[in-house]
Amino acid sequence: MNTRSLRFQLLTWYAGLLLGVFVIIGVATYLALARSLTGALEESQMRRARQVAHLLADVAKAPHAFLQERLAQEIETSFAPGQNNRFIRVTAEGGATVYSSPSRGEAAIDPAVVGDPHWPVRAEERRTIPLPQGRSMVLAGHKFQASDGKVYLVEAGAPLDSVQSDSRKWLMFLAAMLPIVGSIALGGGYFLVKRALTPVDRISASAERISSHNLGERLPVAQTGDELERLSIALNLMIHRLDDSFQHSRRFVADASHELRTPLTILRGELETFVSEPELPPDWRERLNTALEEVVRLSHIVEGLFSISRLDAGEAAAERAKFDLAQLAASTADQMSLLAEDKNLRVICNATRGVWVEGDRARLKQVIVNLLDNAIKYTPGGGTVTLGVSARDNKAILEVTDTGIGIPAEALPRLFERFFRVDKARSREQGGAGLGLSIVKSICTAHQGTVEACSTPGAGSTFRVTLPLEVAPADAGKENHAKTYELQHS
Repeated sequence: MNTRSLRFQLLTWYAGLLLGVFVIIGVATYLALARSLTGALEESQMRRARQVAHLLADVAKAPHAFLQERLAQEIETSFAPGQNNRFIRVTAEGGATVYSSPSRGEAAIDPAVVGDPHWPVRAEERRTIPLPQGRSMVLAGHKFQASDGKVYLVEAGAPLDSVQSDSRKWLMFLAAMLPIVGSIALGGGYFLVKRALTPVDRISASAERISSHNLGERLPVAQTGDELERLSIALNLMIHRLDDSFQHSRRFVADASHELRTPLTILRGELETFVSEPELPPDWRERLNTALEEVVRLSHIVEGLFSISRLDAGEAAAERAKFDLAQLAASTADQMSLLAEDKNLRVICNATRGVWVEGDRARLKQVIVNLLDNAIKYTPGGGTVTLGVSARDNKAILEVTDTGIGIPAEALPRLFERFFRVDKARSREQGGAGLGLSIVKSICTAHQGTVEACSTPGAGSTFRVTLPLEVAPADAGKENHAKTYELQHS
């Protein structure tokens, strides 16, 4: 997945936000749970310290000789700290220990580990002290004054084992739920993002199909009332304006070309009449011949523009039929051989029969004529022009290769632009106007095909036309499929 795409960023933000919220809530819950359990344990120990203080207050009324014995008996009977993993200690003012829970037994807490009594500044105090093996204990201290005026400190404590156990269980639950929540976040995020961006995908797919040849199509409009709907409407309005502009330009070119054909034909006829006059002075005859050449060149330009405008209007799609491209190439090469003979060129046609295509036969013949004409024009005498037709990868391939002067690398990207000429002075001398290859591209595009060129200056050029290959008609004749045209004209 593209990490810079909007889909990836939205999915990352959604999943990250959900996981972050889960982690924050889980950690906050863990801290609150640990604090609540610790606070409850501290409060229970403080209540126990107060209860021991009440016992001490009752026992303190007895003679002092029996104080420690009776207090120990009452505490063991009521609380049994040695058996319940609890700690109780009563200390008189001055440091004398009145009672301390026993250190014997598996659940007993050793007073030596707890340390010396800590007399609080206030009447009550809670604190946490460490125990061996990474354990801790909550210790609540309660200071009170007995009826005889003596001050005592009662300490009651319990380990934090249960609190730590519950906290660990919660952490384990969070760790177990994290991948589940992550999977839900990713799955739900992917579903929501895909659903949200589906209209964008449809708009993109439709926009990629729209070109100057099908500006009548429109982008799908999602009836959601959001920004995407407004964007689709705005883009459709833009395409509508572009369509109007293209239609206006095409109509202008077609109308102008059509209107110019008649006066140019009249001019050409009149000039030819003047040139044929036997009494015309030589200097006037030369000037009129020059004007006649320019009128003929201008007529070719107008005809080319008229052809392009008709192609843009979809003329090639109106007259479609299946035919053998190899047969068309062979017959066209045979017809163009006279031009090659005038320049002492060799024309070779290698075309395997049975390469069937569907389209306007006249227009595709124009493609072959234009490519062969260019190859013959720019190939010096003694050179070779090769025309080949074959079928590869479900495509019909037509190639025209010459051994001419070649095309500079910087000119190849603009070769099929209208009115572009590699060498303007040379093209003008040979009657070129820069429309022949543009017409070739327009015809190929109208037939869902492509045309490309590759060249090495001084070594020659190759033009390759690719068209969709069609299935041969049932009445084509199997015997013709294996034949190959091999025409050579020297």
